[in-house]
Amino acid sequence: MLKIKVLDQYFIRQYLATVLFSLLICTLITVAIDFSDKVQSIIEKPCTWKDILAYYTGFTLHMAGLLLPLYTLIGVVFFTSRLAFNSEILSVLNAGVSFGRLLRPYMIAGSIVVAVHLLLNHVVTPYTNVWKLYFENTFVWTDQEKGRSSNVHFLVSPDTKVYIRGYNKLNQSGTGLRLEKLVNNRIASILEADNMKWKPDIQRWELNNYSVRTFDGLRESYKRYNTPLDTAINLAPQDFVYYQNQNQAMTTGELLTAIERDRSRGIANRSYEIEMQRRTADAFTNIILTIIGLAVAGRKVRGGMGLHLALGIGIGASFILLSKFAVSFAISGTVPVILGMWIPNIFFSIIAIWLVSRAQK
Repeated sequence: MLKIKVLDQYFIRQYLATVLFSLLICTLITVAIDFSDKVQSIIEKPCTWKDILAYYTGFTLHMAGLLLPLYTLIGVVFFTSRLAFNSEILSVLNAGVSFGRLLRPYMIAGSIVVAVHLLLNHVVTPYTNVWKLYFENTFVWTDQEKGRSSNVHFLVSPDTKVYIRGYNKLNQSGTGLRLEKLVNNRIASILEADNMKWKPDIQRWELNNYSVRTFDGLRESYKRYNTPLDTAINLAPQDFVYYQNQNQAMTTGELLTAIERDRSRGIANRSYEIEMQRRTADAFTNIILTIIGLAVAGRKVRGGMGLHLALGIGIGASFILLSKFAVSFAISGTVPVILGMWIPNIFFSIIAIWLVSRAQK
């Protein structure tokens, strides 16, 4: 059983308090910058104080979930450098405590941060991002909707294509439906309907004035129907509306559902998979950067805290830059999504191992 001693408690308290302080200070700065950027929209648009409060709640938690590893690194470097400057780290090592034993309270505190980060990314932030994205799409970036309303093409399954000439989002109805079913890359049947309407109570589309054309080799049959037909198509009204970054407002369950839906349609939509992997990979980054922070700041140097902070910020900036490159590789399909999102962690894990091997013992 792991026994937490007084010295461990001291390091854990220092770790958590400094990371929390770093989080609060950086959050205040980001909120101030964001407010100065959106103050004109807040003044000119008919948003209420409740909308503003909800937005900045979502914005604060979103930035915390996005940049918590960087805040963790800054916090660890800051308080460890202070301890090293006061010769506290050196005294602990001279007392016969190994570097691995010194690392234990850091790992315990880092694991707490990982658990909080996982909770934020997978549970809390998706709900608060709904408020954030609503405010941005309604009052700030009103042109962010990527909805489709005319000449819409869908691949609803690997062998079924849908074309809709026009769609009305207000009453959830469409005109000029054409549904093509393929067998061995040949058209087996074509269903055409003058209009279609969504029935939310039964989760079906009602087709009116439709016809079915089937093909069997050189044979063709045609039938026309005037009675309405309720049919299940792997298509829903929300598929016609898309906002930038809407995957950030989806819960983990909704992301998994969207991924499976796109796979059933034969669509390679990587944005949902990237968001899913990012939520987990970012959380475990805290452990890696904790080890790097201790290895960098645990040695007393002539430059003192300033040098350590500069190194920490440089490492954090390098990590963010590498993460952006990894996301680009994952989106383009150059590497598998899971590998692309974990490349920064793998790379910096190697750096952490090298730094630990050269750390002051």
